[in-house]
Amino acid sequence: CKALAHLDLGNNGMDSSDAQWLAEYVLGECTALAHLALGGNEIGAEGAGRLAEVLGECKALAHLDLGNNGMDSSDAQWLAEYVLGECTALAHLALGGNEIGAEGAGRLAEVLGECKALAHL
Repeated sequence: CKALAHLDLGNNGMDSSDAQWLAEYVLGECTALAHLALGGNEIGAEGAGRLAEVLGECKALAHLDLGNNGMDSSDAQWLAEYVLGECTALAHLALGGNEIGAEGAGRLAEVLGECKALAHL
């Protein structure tokens, strides 16, 4: 799926194991992926962690929606570590409806300054 540019799987009842499968078998090969919408699922900590590891390699990623996914502060830290520092094209990041808390928000804030293209948070 090297040419896949837009993937919307929002509100599909996905859980952590689905997100891990998606990361391992689909997203790792999608070098042209620019838009990923997974909002309204329950990917949780394990799914978010695995997605974060893979999404850092998606250099074309401009739109990432992980809102309303049952994510917590550790998930925000995974995003900060693996995704935000690497995604130079990221212009839109949606994380609303999660419980990232002060610790997770603090870690995100540390790296958001590196996201020069980010226009919507």
